[in-house]
Amino acid sequence: MFQRLAFATLFVAISAIPTWANAQKNDKSPAPWPVKAVKLMVGFPAGTSPDLVARTLAEPLSQALGQPVVVENRPGAGGNIAADIVAKATDQHTIGIMINGNLTIARLLNSKTPFDPAKDLAPISLIGVAPLVLAAPASAPGNNAAEFLVAARKAGNTWSYGSPGVGTIGHIGMELLKSKAQLEAVHVPYQGYPAVVTAMIGGQIHLSMLPPALATAQARAGKIKIIGATSAGRSSLVPDVPSLSEAGVKNFELEIWNAAAAPASMPKPIVDKLSALFSEIARSPEVRQKLYQQGWQVTGTTSEGLAKRIKADTAMLGKVIATQGIKAE
Repeated sequence: MFQRLAFATLFVAISAIPTWANAQKNDKSPAPWPVKAVKLMVGFPAGTSPDLVARTLAEPLSQALGQPVVVENRPGAGGNIAADIVAKATDQHTIGIMINGNLTIARLLNSKTPFDPAKDLAPISLIGVAPLVLAAPASAPGNNAAEFLVAARKAGNTWSYGSPGVGTIGHIGMELLKSKAQLEAVHVPYQGYPAVVTAMIGGQIHLSMLPPALATAQARAGKIKIIGATSAGRSSLVPDVPSLSEAGVKNFELEIWNAAAAPASMPKPIVDKLSALFSEIARSPEVRQKLYQQGWQVTGTTSEGLAKRIKADTAMLGKVIATQGIKAE
């Protein structure tokens, strides 16, 4: 009797071995992540806005992940060099902090761009947004945005506007405004916003779209005049500045933004984890305040929220690019 019971017990145990082995083989639970330092790629030099955003997020992200988070700057091509590094990364520990152009119109502006935002990058989270502000020399005509736009229409192509370069949001945004407000100002590209502001103060150009922090600093010094904001309504970043839609430019809204993105090859569970973390960190009171001081209104969306924004902005800006034949070769 004892021998029969022992044999039966042994048989059950042996029979269970294949089942346990198959269960181990079919275990779909994700591997631990991260297992080493996480790299935040930034396509602009240290001290620039995308760099400050990345460094603001790095420490709380490191605390949440339990691994170092290192910011690496790879400036060039409007951020596209760093975006390409992210797109081609295979180590599952490389993330990009990018501006809207990298995630929307990079390939539309230059067919030689080595990555396709729609295919090679995975949205993680929209971090912060900001309007631009339409600015003019301090001596510009008009007491408000509506009066200034009347003067700009009358001036036709005798007026010019400056941007920080062909294909930048300052260029495309002005072309969008021209179509909405029936303006004819001629484009003059410069090497960055500082040169644009210098030309405006010197009276060499008549208008430009500038980041709000830069414009308000110059306006407080009495060097330029702020006409209106490109937000749909008044922005909390410049609450005293009327939107251009208030001045009669209907259906006009334009924002700059920054976001976190991963290589398209990044496993979805990791992307989802990062999306939740970036959203939570950006919306925390301390980080929100720091980003606000840097000139950003925090959004902290899900990956799906960022994907929708990418699609909408690509369509809107892409239409301007196609209509005007804008190329940044």
